[in-house]
Amino acid sequence: MRSDLNFFMVAAPIFGYLGDRFNRKVILSCGIFFWSIVTLLSSFISKEYYWLFVLSRGLVGIGESSYSSISPTIIGDLFTNNSRTMMLSVFYLAIPLGSGLGYILGASAKVAAGDWHWALRVSPLLGITAGTLILLFVPEPKRGSADQMGGRIKTRTSWVCDMKALAKNRSYVFSSLASAAVSFATGAFGMWIPLYLARAQVVQKTAEACTKEICNSTDSMIFGAITCVTGLLGVLIGAVTTRLCRQKTERADPLVCAVSMLGSAIFICLIFVVAKKSIVGAYVCIFIGETLLFLNWAITADILMFVVIPTRRATAVAFQSFTSHLLGDAGSPYLIGLISDALQQSYATSALWRFLSLGYALMLCPFIIVLGGMFFLATALFFLDDREKAEKHQPCKTQKGPGVLSKVPVS
Repeated sequence: MRSDLNFFMVAAPIFGYLGDRFNRKVILSCGIFFWSIVTLLSSFISKEYYWLFVLSRGLVGIGESSYSSISPTIIGDLFTNNSRTMMLSVFYLAIPLGSGLGYILGASAKVAAGDWHWALRVSPLLGITAGTLILLFVPEPKRGSADQMGGRIKTRTSWVCDMKALAKNRSYVFSSLASAAVSFATGAFGMWIPLYLARAQVVQKTAEACTKEICNSTDSMIFGAITCVTGLLGVLIGAVTTRLCRQKTERADPLVCAVSMLGSAIFICLIFVVAKKSIVGAYVCIFIGETLLFLNWAITADILMFVVIPTRRATAVAFQSFTSHLLGDAGSPYLIGLISDALQQSYATSALWRFLSLGYALMLCPFIIVLGGMFFLATALFFLDDREKAEKHQPCKTQKGPGVLSKVPVS
């Protein structure tokens, strides 16, 4: 498991708790400043202290968890309905766009300075600038100010009350499990698809002159570029599609996610059918499959905004992130690797069998994606009911005991 992912998973619930109770833009800015400073300092660590460098890369996850948990809730309190969907889409566009620009900026800094450490010295300046701009210009909206229920929510509930309510919120639970399915597939693909395509080229006898490293490097770059582009397209198409479908049905959000997931599974299955014959065909299937898979990024966040009251949204976003990583990309690359290794040991080793065994292991991903589509369909069944409960929500009743003030959730 990546060290930053470990820290991210641990820190996310903490930032979720803080984000529902204190000034969000201050917490958000502090998280970005922390990320920037740690990244900058890590560039000066010598190879003799490699363990310290690994630790610093892990601490980066703390900063990442701050803005991923809190930023959507600020957007949710500034906009509503179609406007909120569009603004969340703009926010989630930053994930693929930032990844692509990060590769470009890092590579350019390395070439210009002749030292890879400078790749870690440019981005912190941008982070500090962003954190400063947030402190100076981003408003701190009142929780629920853009929603119908905003005026009725006067008090915050306890953390225990929040967690119990989220556990009973069926739309939130099912959409979180669906998000974990997306994370499972993307984590596995990012680790293994480049190697799978390199093995496909060896099987086709089209890359015999290439070494394994060169093939893997080329396929990694192409796959990375495809992921950036499909992330951008997916978020944009998802926002536009949802906006149009809302004119037909109030369950548009989860239904669009479900259909896109099921469609994605079909094209991802086709990758393993055509890869042996055509690398270009495999890339086309990857492009369409990932576009459909990424289509639900912003919509999932919007579903959460509809079915969770404003005063516990940061907690909900944080635990959704925690769940998606824990059940998704935290373990999927290793599980796929274990399955592939087990299949290879069962038969004589050959280039063909190395290719096939990894393909058979990766076939687990479309099945998980179909399961995620089923979770979104389940979300559609309960979406209107849970949205109505959120809109009519009343704060927990306050019961006084002997010297104790406790919170009891009201259904």
